[in-house]
Amino acid sequence: MIEASPSSRLDTSEGLDWHLEQLVKLDLRLAPVWQQAGTPAPRINPPGFAGIAKIVCGQQLSVASARAIWSRFELLPGALKPLSYLWLDETQVRASGFSLGKYRTLRVIAEAVVAGELDFAHLETLTAEAATAYLVAHKGIGPWTAQVYLMFCAQHPDVFPAGDLALLKAVQSGLGLEARPSIKALATIAEMWSPHRSAAALLFWRLFASQRLKDGIVL
Repeated sequence: MIEASPSSRLDTSEGLDWHLEQLVKLDLRLAPVWQQAGTPAPRINPPGFAGIAKIVCGQQLSVASARAIWSRFELLPGALKPLSYLWLDETQVRASGFSLGKYRTLRVIAEAVVAGELDFAHLETLTAEAATAYLVAHKGIGPWTAQVYLMFCAQHPDVFPAGDLALLKAVQSGLGLEARPSIKALATIAEMWSPHRSAAALLFWRLFASQRLKDGIVL
């Protein structure tokens, strides 16, 4: 038997399996989704500035493109620490593949961390909603970035990025909805999956990936 608690993070396969089991008990519609998609793996990114930099890097890019750009960016001296990132000039960062907007976004975030205005460790004391609000209060961090950071870097168990296009498509398919839900409607649907919303998001991302692979599109 897997032993875990409702506060368990999602940084182990055992913890994620426990959350998925509780999730299916909350909503029986998710049992066939799990069967079709298979069990997702934990997604673990470093916390702090390095973690949010990786998320910003991947915004609105394919997985392959994001990986290629990140592999170049992380080799820049000091790129993964806020103070030393500020020493890098625009030409260096953009040569790795970052857009001007992403370069500037990371500068704003780095400045906030260096000034003590943004404390990633503080997130550990907050609920999902409060942590999201704390992050988006800082310029350059939107809801999607905040929620994905909480899932992948803070391993928060109860976050659902309802604005993610892949999740919107996957939930429509997985639940057999006639139309793709709006962001607000999807957030409402996800409320019934609390306190296991992060596991639900990982499950539906897995479903989306499996369906695309089935259709011959390699992620």
